[in-house]
Amino acid sequence: MTWTTEVDQGRCMGSGMCAALAPDLFRLEDTHAAPVHARIPADERALDAADSCPALAIVVRDGPHTIGPRP
Repeated sequence: MTWTTEVDQGRCMGSGMCAALAPDLFRLEDTHAAPVHARIPADERALDAADSCPALAIVVRDGPHTIGPRP
């Protein structure tokens, strides 16, 4: 099973929370975050990063279903 991760550059404020929680999944580029890889093996840390993002800029999908951030 693979998930996709995206960072909405229009929402991202570059807090670095995602990169601090999962540096192998997210990195800071200039002043915004970006996924290291768009497709990743299922990894709870991606959901934790999406949940922790103060701007709610991270989206995690399992196929067509959005699974992060969690409600």
